[in-house]
Amino acid sequence: MLHAMLSRMIRRGRLTVHYPDGTVRVLQGREDGPAAGLRIRSKAAARRILRNPGLAVGEAYMDGELEPVDCSLYEMLDVLALNYNDTPPGAEQILDRLRWAKRRIDQLNPAGRSRRNVAHHYDLDGRLYSLFLDRDRQYSCAYFPQGDETLEEAQVLKKRHIAAKLRLDRPDLEVLDIGCGWGGMALTLARDYGARVTGLTLSTEQLAEARKRAEEAGLSDRVRFELIDYRAWDRPVDRIVSVGMFEHVGVGHYRTFFRKVRSLLHEDGVALIHAIGRSDGPGSTNPWIAKYIFPGGYSPAVSEVMAAVEKERLWATDIEILRLHYAKTLAHWRRRFAANRDTIQSLYDERFCRMFEFYLVGSELAFRRMGHMNWQIQLTRNVDTLPLSRDYMYEREHAPVPAEAPRQIA
Repeated sequence: MLHAMLSRMIRRGRLTVHYPDGTVRVLQGREDGPAAGLRIRSKAAARRILRNPGLAVGEAYMDGELEPVDCSLYEMLDVLALNYNDTPPGAEQILDRLRWAKRRIDQLNPAGRSRRNVAHHYDLDGRLYSLFLDRDRQYSCAYFPQGDETLEEAQVLKKRHIAAKLRLDRPDLEVLDIGCGWGGMALTLARDYGARVTGLTLSTEQLAEARKRAEEAGLSDRVRFELIDYRAWDRPVDRIVSVGMFEHVGVGHYRTFFRKVRSLLHEDGVALIHAIGRSDGPGSTNPWIAKYIFPGGYSPAVSEVMAAVEKERLWATDIEILRLHYAKTLAHWRRRFAANRDTIQSLYDERFCRMFEFYLVGSELAFRRMGHMNWQIQLTRNVDTLPLSRDYMYEREHAPVPAEAPRQIA
């Protein structure tokens, strides 16, 4: 039955499958494409993959029951992702409908549950992230305008790109950073653009590191970080920025989020929201990602976001779609993770390393093969808040700033 499922699915490229009974089958698609091989080590793993491929493929790899053969994990998943997106298995189509039916329950994120979901991923040992992120610990899509930038350069350019859209046109503007991570964006806006920034996080690990960085940078008088849910903040500000946090809001809370954004902006305020999205319309979160990586998370289609924006009477003054930028970012993270794998294994164990490898590779392929992208939406309360053309963005983005990242080998 598993062979029949894979035979129907593989329409592009070639997949050589080594089954638990020793049988080897070559599945050749009708169209050209990548080639790879895999081995399923037990009948139990084969049964689980047949029943729930979206969850069981990742679990089987974590447990060592699914292995690439004569290829890398990336090459194996590339063949599967390319074909899975075109022709999902029948069982997966049924399960996807069920996930769609209950996605609002799965993504119900009141403050307490949001805190637990954040802790699941972001309160890991801080040394882990220092071993594959850039120096500034930007854990979100970098910006590659030329395509050949190093990771360090691309993350600096991402921050400048976002800062230009915030139009920080005078000193001492009050900025609220919702989902501030380890503080890199907040520190950059304060240091390079003269802003006064408050960063909000639900991660105790990130909070401690961000406060330490502000102290070391001599910016504690301009930047502060708080362990607060965005829904609890009640003081209006001039600017709001949120990078890589909206994926954790939950589909049932979109209007709440944008209602809060509107209420917190001064009349002439500007907000910039940056998040992962999907190009093929509303969907549901992959079950393996939801269980092991981002519980309660979801990457929305722009149509879902704009419905909430419109209902909360905000102006979408600029929308940009970043297509392969996150694929490039993840490729850098994947290589850095591989280079430091022994150290990471000493922090956790082999199963954790395999889980994280599967996450990084699968996420990269979601952007290359499965329609994922990033969107940036600039918002205002009023129609006349910003200049009539986008020239101010380009001018500010390319103006010199005091801090520039030196070119390094990626």
